[in-house]
This record gives sequence, structure tokens and C-alpha cells, in this order.
Amino acid sequence: MARPEKSAPRKMQPAPHSLFPIGHEGGAQRLLLEAATKETIEVEVGLRICASCGKRWFLPKCSCGGHTVSRNGPTRQRIPLAEVLRTALDRTGESKPADIKAVQGMISRTKTPEPIEKGVLRAKHDVYVFKDGTTRFDMTNLPLTHFTPQEVGISVETARRLGYMRDRGGGPLEREDQTVELRPQDIVVARSCGEYLVRVAGFIDDLLERLYGLGRFYEAKAPEDLLGHLVVTLAPHTSGGVLARIVGFTDANACFAHPYLIAARRRNCDGDEDSVILLLDCLVNFSRAFLPDKRGGLMDAPLVLTTRIDPNEIDKEAHNLDVMPAYPTSLYEAAERFAHPREIEPQIDTVSKRIGSVLQYEGFAYTDETSDVALGPLASAYGEGSMAEKIDKQLELALRIRAVDPNDVVARIVVHHFLPDLIGNLKAFSSQQVRCTKCGEKYRRIPLRGKCLACGGNLTLTVHESSVKKYLEISKRISQQFEVSNYLRQRIDLIEDAITSLFTNDKTQDLKLDDFF
Repeated sequence: MARPEKSAPRKMQPAPHSLFPIGHEGGAQRLLLEAATKETIEVEVGLRICASCGKRWFLPKCSCGGHTVSRNGPTRQRIPLAEVLRTALDRTGESKPADIKAVQGMISRTKTPEPIEKGVLRAKHDVYVFKDGTTRFDMTNLPLTHFTPQEVGISVETARRLGYMRDRGGGPLEREDQTVELRPQDIVVARSCGEYLVRVAGFIDDLLERLYGLGRFYEAKAPEDLLGHLVVTLAPHTSGGVLARIVGFTDANACFAHPYLIAARRRNCDGDEDSVILLLDCLVNFSRAFLPDKRGGLMDAPLVLTTRIDPNEIDKEAHNLDVMPAYPTSLYEAAERFAHPREIEPQIDTVSKRIGSVLQYEGFAYTDETSDVALGPLASAYGEGSMAEKIDKQLELALRIRAVDPNDVVARIVVHHFLPDLIGNLKAFSSQQVRCTKCGEKYRRIPLRGKCLACGGNLTLTVHESSVKKYLEISKRISQQFEVSNYLRQRIDLIEDAITSLFTNDKTQDLKLDDFF
């Protein structure tokens, strides 16, 4: 099982509020307000013609209110950014906007920007946009088939409102500690996800009301207001979203979902990371016009949406799920004989035997009770403390376990983790780019003038000495404390010599020619 502690908004680097190009005019932080201090800026955007007034424009909606149509390819154009921003602020009613971060340029074929109003409202609600126009929240998957209202933070009345009228035994749901069976497309999300989606819902409501002239939809003030609302769940490197419904919240930094739902996203139920998008955000703000016109560029985008999961169409790994209330004695007897699993398989009730019947969606059982599905660690110790502290704890544990050779543990840590990092960072430092501190432009080679060619700003390194050396001292320390091969110690010494040679400034004294006679 992968470590279940990922629960954070999906952000590009650097994270923008708006998919609106401002080139280098916004500085290193790509601030829209800074770029708008100039009345017009020159950026590469798609040429569009208004179908109503015939005006050349660059946004999908013309300043006259008509719809524009794409013409030819992108070209460098001067756009009246200050005027467009003033119009957007008037339309949204935001007189003092927060720092709005935009992008340097668009990556799509037509290079069509989104309306600035969206960036204004996202900055107001402190939410960020992904490359396809949506706002996402990433969480680690954890499989779940049953829950109690109490452990997902909902009342009996709320559970009944969501359709959970009976417990797993068929009795009426009357208490918060009764166990109910999770519907295949219902999810229990991290509370931090719920809090972030409340902000996204506020952005969507403002967008509907102020930009599109429609009524507000979510009116969410707390995570509980999102119970019953639909979301699109999407796995990285795929292009098919799966519809889901929020039915509860957990203190674990993860998303509990039915094995069917995880498998439908082309995942293997083993702690992978997926994203959640409010359905209305996906329907209103997603556009292929923002994505690169390449196969790889279309990955990680909800191009299609599965609204109903068919167990016969999902990954076959989910079909191996056993759904028995108890295992037969013959299973343990076969295990004592080291029998082949096929011998006992006919006696085990699995999902694969239910495909096509009414029991393919419900009537699952489990063998052991638990007081709370999130009773274990809510976050892995891997994310706490320095690397030295983590290594010391790992080695302390290795010394206590008789089945573990601590010397071998140290050798594996150094060979497979520290040395590749040291060598890789040393190479990266020697072949690194330099970055402008003002506009963020990067150069493979330092320009002859020693300044940024785009804005004249100062240049700085992108890989620093501290990142190259970060594992050197700990590698030396643990290789001396434990019995590792001389060969490994010599490798560490050679890398230290290379680092010292690179970073040590050998000062030479001023010598005269007659000093050599």
C-alpha cells in the first residue's frame, strides 16, 4: 500500500489563477496587475474575428458582446490589457482585486486565452487553475466497501437523504454506528478537500452570477454543504473522467472510494493518486482549446465522462475482490499444504462470479469489524522531520529486527538513493540553466552581456551548491558507523573529491616572474 497522505490542490509551477498570457510583463511572479500598468502589451495569441461586428479580437467573446471565430494561426499581437482588465473588474464588481497570477504564454494550437474575469474571481477565492481550465484537488486512493455515518461525519438523517436507508443487514438505518454498504460511485473525501472545494464552489457561483448572468448553484459555506454534489474523478495520464458523489469526509489525507470506482479510473486499488473536480467547474471551465494539439498534451484531461460504472468493463483486478463474511476451514487447510490457489478458488465468493447479476453492485461482505476506517496513521512519518532523522529512525528499527541486516540496509540506502542523487545533482549543476530574477526567462548558456536578453534583469543559478551536497555528510556518517564495503566508501570519497574540486575556490598568491628563478 502506498503511503496515504497526499491531499492537496493540483497546481502548476508557478501556480496561476488565470490562463491569460502576459509574456514577461508581469515579472517573475507573472502578476496580471503589474502587466496592466502598461496600457497595451505584445503577446502571442490566436487571431479571432467577431461574427457580429467583424472586429479582430483575441478572446472568444468580442467587446461588442458577439462571439468570435478563430482565423489562421497565432500571431504576436498588441492587446489592450489595461482596458480588458478594467472591463473585467467592472463586470465582476471587484474594485480591489488580489494579486492575480497569469501565465507567460498559452500552450495550445490556437492559443486562445480564457476571460480575465475567471482569474479575478479565482484570486478572490484563493483557488488555482490547471492547464485545462479546471481546478483540481489531488488525493491518494484508499479502497472502501462499507462505512458508518459516524466515521464519515454525517448524521443518520443526512445518510438517509443520500439514499442510505438500510444497513448492511437490511434493517432500517436508525443509528450513526450502523454499517452501510458504500455505493460504487460514492466517495468519502479528505476534509481538507471539502474545505478547498467550498472555495471552488464560491468561485463557480460568482462566475455564474457575474459573468454569465445566471443563478448561483452551490451556495456552499462549509464542506457539509457539498454532500450529495457530483464531482469528476480523474487519474493522471488518462483522458476519461468518472462521475462520483461526495457522501462524507474523513480526517485521513486520502479519498475513500469503492474498488469499482478506483478500477474504472484505470487504477489498481493500491494507493495511487487521483484528482477530484467539481462537476460544474468541469462543464463550465474545461476546454480543449487550452490543451496542446498533441496526443501527450491531451493526457490528464477529462475529454470523456463515464456516468455509470459497468463492472464488466473495468479492470479485471477488481473482479478478484472476495466478498465473503468468513473464510471456510478448507482455505486454511489448503494453506498448510501450500496448495495452488485454483484448488480453493471455487469455494470463495468473488466479484467475478457476480458479474451480470443483481449482486454485482451490492451484497458484499467482509470478515472483520473495525471501529473507524481512518483509525490508523493519518499521515506517514515520511513527510515529517529531516532526512537525517528519518535515516536514524530507519536504522534504529533495523537494529531491533533480527531478520534485518542493518549493514545491508545502509549499503542499499547509499547505493540506491544517496549516490544517484549526489551524482545526478553534480551533473545537473555542471550543465544547469540560468534564470532571470526579474522575468523568469531561462538560458542554457549565459548571454555575453551577462544580463537577461528579454528585460535586462540579473541572472541567477537554477541549481545551487546546497542541493548538490545535501546527502554527502549523511552518506559519510552512516558508511563509517556500519560495516559497508571498502569499494562503497571509496565511491563516496571520490564523489566528495569531485564536489570539493567544483566548489572550492583555490586562491593563488600573486607571483612575480623572478619568484620562479
